[in-house]
Amino acid sequence: MDGVVQLQKQLVDYIASLFHEGFLDEQFNQLQQLQDESNPDFVVEVVSLFFEDSERLLNELAKALEQETIDFRKVDAHVHQFKGSSSSIGAHRVQNVCITFRNYCEEQNVEGVEPWHRCLKCLQQVKHEYSLVRNKLETLFQLEKQIIAAGGSLPAT
Repeated sequence: MDGVVQLQKQLVDYIASLFHEGFLDEQFNQLQQLQDESNPDFVVEVVSLFFEDSERLLNELAKALEQETIDFRKVDAHVHQFKGSSSSIGAHRVQNVCITFRNYCEEQNVEGVEPWHRCLKCLQQVKHEYSLVRNKLETLFQLEKQIIAAGGSLPAT
């Protein structure tokens, strides 16, 4: 059972680091509180839907920015949707880069700087932050699985 206790401590420390580093915010705690014995995979299911939706939105954004004439309203709508879904699971850093991205979309043409370049840079930042939070959450879920498989229970959040 020592192994389980150690894994549980590792999980608590890992979650604390995700909050400390700004990957997650209070919304993630609220999501976890909706999970119970009747729906033990609730958080994993919601976050998996977020991953699927995010992949689709990132592809849509890339396509929209490849167009000869960029429809910034369409780009902004995709970013707005991505911001909302990242906010709903508590992916704080993804949400923040989406806010910056939306600001560039609203500015569109600023003295001499092509908004397209800014948007491409923002898209890269969004992809980067999304990839980081996805990896972090997948690691978290793996730790939880290890604890359950070892016969332990997940520590209360």
